[in-house]
Amino acid sequence: MTITTLPELAAAVRAFGRERDWHLYHTPKNLTAALIVEAAELLEPFQWLTPEESLNLPPAKREAVRQEMADVLIYLVSLANCLDIDLLKAAEDKLAINRSEEHTSE
Repeated sequence: MTITTLPELAAAVRAFGRERDWHLYHTPKNLTAALIVEAAELLEPFQWLTPEESLNLPPAKREAVRQEMADVLIYLVSLANCLDIDLLKAAEDKLAINRSEEHTSE
């Protein structure tokens, strides 16, 4: 199955969790904690790299980063599913807020 949209990903993540009864443990608190752990794991491959090195990762390290990014995204989508939040709409709204704050700070 190829996933091409965020709603498709949300449905796939929801189904994957239900198949394993993970929804029993996927509370906002638990999902947020897991998200933070995964975000920290995403940082690890970059620790101690120069800015230039961080832009030119060797293939194995790039794949590790790719996998951690997927974990972060999956937990974020799981949290959005749990709280019934439309991530695309939330991002759109946040960009509009940031845009308006830029204009008011000038």
